[in-house]
Amino acid sequence: MKPFYTPARAVYIHIPFCTNRCHYCDFNTYVLKGQPVNDYLDALEREMQATVEHYPAELVETVFVGGGTPTVLLPEQMERFLSLVQTYFPHRTDNFEFTMEANPGTTDADKLAVMKAGGVNRISFGVQSFNPDLLKRIGRIHTVDDVYESIANAKRLGFANLSIDLMLGLPEQTVSMMNDSLDKALKLDLQHYSIYALKVEENTLFHTLYQKNELPLPEEEDELGMYLLTMNKLKEAGYSQYEISNFALPGYESRHNLMYWHNRSYYGLGAGAHGYMEGRRHINVKGVQAYIDAAAQGLPRMEALEVSRNEAMEDFMMVGLRVLNGVSKADFARQFGIALVEEFGPTVNRLIERGLLEVDNDRIRLSEQGVLFGNEVFAEFIGILS
Repeated sequence: MKPFYTPARAVYIHIPFCTNRCHYCDFNTYVLKGQPVNDYLDALEREMQATVEHYPAELVETVFVGGGTPTVLLPEQMERFLSLVQTYFPHRTDNFEFTMEANPGTTDADKLAVMKAGGVNRISFGVQSFNPDLLKRIGRIHTVDDVYESIANAKRLGFANLSIDLMLGLPEQTVSMMNDSLDKALKLDLQHYSIYALKVEENTLFHTLYQKNELPLPEEEDELGMYLLTMNKLKEAGYSQYEISNFALPGYESRHNLMYWHNRSYYGLGAGAHGYMEGRRHINVKGVQAYIDAAAQGLPRMEALEVSRNEAMEDFMMVGLRVLNGVSKADFARQFGIALVEEFGPTVNRLIERGLLEVDNDRIRLSEQGVLFGNEVFAEFIGILS
């Protein structure tokens, strides 16, 4: 039986440093002050070298650098980091996408010039809101002016694929506030927008406040109103909603994120990074110094697990249905050597009857109602083949 996994054509690299920790953030991040950044880059190089020795890199389609805040690296550190990426992942497709996450206020012209020279061709800015009070309430330290300045700097230097993140459902956020942020975001005339609903995660300040009943979240109907408003405004402005939380002009969809949503294999490098290679998922050691120490001994794995064929099929459905174009029955058959309806027919039919899925020839996708209840749909595919 042929392998059900695909060759890795995508690379994720984690830079865990931030200037501060936002109140909602549960990512593997560490406040920059006092951190051994150069030692961390040394460790990243060792992991890159060991990784490509174990899993030789084929033609790479996408690289995504996340965090943390990768743009807290000093220009000379950024230059070195980008040189490492080029050294260990040199074989790239003609339409190669290289995304770096950035916080407004950490991307002056000098740093952006280094990024552009190092191959970065897409930037995703973590804006979250254009309301100054909301920014303070969620622990962001940039200002609205920082947003405008960062975007202007990037455009002046020739970056032509820019995205910003916004959040809805924030404490004391109203539909009117969301409308104002969307209007200001759209005036920037960018290629891509990601709009995420707040999720209160454990080990965050917001979770602590939530447990004490001190987190004044919007009512569910107001959060739904913000989401419906977002979908309508972005559609009217010419953006396609290609995934539950993502909107793009034609041709500017995040190709790296589509790798995840299409359940493709990918390299995962850096402290706490997740990867999916040759049917195994891994998580790297999380702490900065612990990661540095582990990378000196070999691949810095905290955990590595075999993904069974059944788990891979369930993952194919759960992540694939996030994309509004849905999943392809032909793609499923090519990857797993069996018809999708043989494995998931009853579940799919039940969700169609409930009005949450629809079928269009080869594709199964969320209905308009299903988009609003996506998590409920995805949960239907968990563990049904075990």
